[in-house]
Amino acid sequence: MSDLARARVRITGYVQGVGFRYFARKAATGLGLRGYVRNRGDGSVEVVVEGDMSVVNALIDQLRVGPRYASIDNVDVTWEEPKGDSTGFDYAF
Repeated sequence: MSDLARARVRITGYVQGVGFRYFARKAATGLGLRGYVRNRGDGSVEVVVEGDMSVVNALIDQLRVGPRYASIDNVDVTWEEPKGDSTGFDYAF
């Protein structure tokens, strides 16, 4: 039985204009996770992800590193109640 989890992750630093959304989507899709990634007006990137707890944590570990040209200042994770309402992982605007 899987341990379904949902996390809202806010990444701050130099994270827009460096391929961070592409990086997050590729990583999440490769792990079979569901959710979305989007740029926020304050310059941060938000990732909402749902799946098995251990796999969600694996993605969060990758987000802490980010793509080559990103510079991560902080990664805030808020755990939420799983909704099971999303299919796939995509960009949100």
